[in-house]
Amino acid sequence: MDQEAVVTWLNYHHLRYFWTIVREGSVTRAAEVLRLAQPTLSAQIRQLEGSLGVRLFERKGRGLVPTEAGRTVFRYADEIFTLGHELREALQGRAPGKPLPFVVGVSDVLPKLLVHQLLQPALALPEPVRLVCHEDGLDALLERLFRYELDLVLSEAPLRGQGRGRAFSHLLGACGVDVFGTRALIRRFGDAFPACLHGAPMLLPSEGTALRAGLERWLGQRGLRPVIRGEFDDNALLKMFGRAGEGFFAAPDALSADLAQDHGMVRLGAAEGMKAQVYALSAERRLAHPAVLAIRKAAQEEVFT
Repeated sequence: MDQEAVVTWLNYHHLRYFWTIVREGSVTRAAEVLRLAQPTLSAQIRQLEGSLGVRLFERKGRGLVPTEAGRTVFRYADEIFTLGHELREALQGRAPGKPLPFVVGVSDVLPKLLVHQLLQPALALPEPVRLVCHEDGLDALLERLFRYELDLVLSEAPLRGQGRGRAFSHLLGACGVDVFGTRALIRRFGDAFPACLHGAPMLLPSEGTALRAGLERWLGQRGLRPVIRGEFDDNALLKMFGRAGEGFFAAPDALSADLAQDHGMVRLGAAEGMKAQVYALSAERRLAHPAVLAIRKAAQEEVFT
């Protein structure tokens, strides 16, 4: 079959089936998503291989992985279906006055005060916006982003090969990291920062987070060994224990004023050399949603200054 015939008769249903298998990681999961029988799906892929004249998968262990040609086809298919999604979004009309949906995934390790500061500008747009927030672990949020169920994911770190689909990392901003505690803790352990942290109770985010890794490096470099009183997936819960005086804790310095004014916390000092970052993860290379653009502008001009 010549190249012109391949281009003319490429079956885009079959191409979507192939794209879904790669994204889902197996024929079994793809069949469930597509609501097709596995034999039917496998037959469609064989037809696609025949029309393209290449093998798209090879067996590795008990599973299938894309061949080099399959990876090339997937990259093009990903572009095609991403553009198709953007086209539907661009052409999808809304009734006058109906709010623009804005569905955001929030990584559960991000401070809620910071998330509020970042998302609030979306609700201040002239065009009405209906904000829908889903909080979860990053892997679960990425799965939903790859299925186009989310417009955006807010994360403390950029993507490093997670998931089976493709997404893009956009740095919203970075700031320093401060250490906080109650006045009672400071009276007990002193304010000779950072030496006062040695042997003092401390509350940490869970292992595997960027803030936890940075804190461990920072403490280790200074020979400081606090007593770990608690580890938390939920940053809001960590701060509740911090307010109760259960231990010192670290937070982005963009929140210093809020923690002092609204939560009665005392800033001990800055963890020099540490940075807290927030990324917007999207399925599109170019950020186009009006609410996302408002968030990025506010982050750069107001939150991280």
